[in-house]
Amino acid sequence: MTRACRYGSVLLAVLTVLLLSGCIRITTLTSDLVACKEGDDGAPSNGVILMAQAVPTATWVPCLDTMPLGWHFAEVDVDRGSARFWLDSDRDGVRAIEVRLTRSCDTEGATEIPSDRPEMRRLERVTQVTPQYVGRRYYVFEGGCITVVFTLFGENRGEPLAVATQGLGAVPRDQLRGLVREDSEGRLELDPPAAGEGGR
Repeated sequence: MTRACRYGSVLLAVLTVLLLSGCIRITTLTSDLVACKEGDDGAPSNGVILMAQAVPTATWVPCLDTMPLGWHFAEVDVDRGSARFWLDSDRDGVRAIEVRLTRSCDTEGATEIPSDRPEMRRLERVTQVTPQYVGRRYYVFEGGCITVVFTLFGENRGEPLAVATQGLGAVPRDQLRGLVREDSEGRLELDPPAAGEGGR
């Protein structure tokens, strides 16, 4: 299947699903669905396109650069206004890490720390330390927020969180927009104009 056909089918599917039913959930055993780069062409995966369409204000979209040893992709859930995917851990259990994309997030009670992503503010809040280590890490940027929700059971709690989040990446929306337009030869847009706009 060509890149144009792949993107075209996904974009048409997401428009139908999101606009009519409002939600799509995909369960898969491969992390390729939310990969930052997929295949020989290095284009972001279809799941990343779906997440971008779910939150049209977000200037960044989360993805997976690598899958750390001992971690496994679980599933992705996309709805109008939000998108998320989960990672399971051999040591810390099912859905130990959840990555959410939303237009905004409630960071009350969180502490801002130096960010490992220059384009984003980083805040963290730990809500429980025993018997589980539970908390949230926020990456706040123009038009959106990526929230990393962690629920860890292992004794070395900081290590699995660091390992898991090292594999987390983000793709600029402008890059996705250009790829969709290029791969569809201008027939499709990541952010189609609303009814009545663009001369329609």
